[in-house]
Amino acid sequence: MFRHFHIYRILFRNSLIREMNFKVNFILWMFVELLWFLGQIVFVEVLFQYVDKIGDWSKWEVVLLIGTHQLIAQIFQAFFYVNIANLPELVRTGKLDLMLLLPVDAQFAVSTRQFGFDNAVNALVGVAIVVFSLFKLQIMPHTHQILLYLAAIILGVSIHYSIMFFLSTMSFWIVRAQGLIYGYYNLFNIARYPDVIFRGVFKFVFSWLIPVIIVANFPARLLMRSFENPAQLMLQLLAAALFVVLGSRLFWQFALKHYASASS
Repeated sequence: MFRHFHIYRILFRNSLIREMNFKVNFILWMFVELLWFLGQIVFVEVLFQYVDKIGDWSKWEVVLLIGTHQLIAQIFQAFFYVNIANLPELVRTGKLDLMLLLPVDAQFAVSTRQFGFDNAVNALVGVAIVVFSLFKLQIMPHTHQILLYLAAIILGVSIHYSIMFFLSTMSFWIVRAQGLIYGYYNLFNIARYPDVIFRGVFKFVFSWLIPVIIVANFPARLLMRSFENPAQLMLQLLAAALFVVLGSRLFWQFALKHYASASS
């Protein structure tokens, strides 16, 4: 474990050096992400000019949800997105062979090569929106609520990582698996919508089998719904996270056993 931490510290430092060599690119992408996020806030403002609530969600509760989604999405992109999106290219070019020879876990090696500092900065915007929405809702979370919220954020990031890693691992059989990855990247944006708008089979699939709906909804509810049973929310989120994390790990190990390298 200590060796993995030491290696990641070196990779983190290399990512920082690389980002600082391209400062304009860093600032530009940070600005683009910020504009995208502000566009979502404007959409909510326009929507609530015509309605008072969406189900049982008020305007500032929806803003809290969007801020939570922003936080989870940006943390995921900062730590994992670029690395997972590059996995199909590693497989196609045979560069994965070199990663498998490293004296560390192969999944760790392919998942932690780069770090997105612009996304880390934009995650702070999500934090600011969450805090501001709680202020507007006149909610002062208790310490245990904040701790549960942080734990739920970690579980949410784990779910996004595991599902996308599973899809990326399909590149062992599919030459161009980027379409699956980018498709999921667009799909997980539904997590920023209140869960009450989903119904039937769609809600079941994306709450349990591909649990993207609960990723941001449950953490937000932990802060704003003190009358609900937080244990029930956390148990479902934990069960979903364990299911997809274990599933993606087993699928990765299965794929490695059938990997013959690009040069074979």
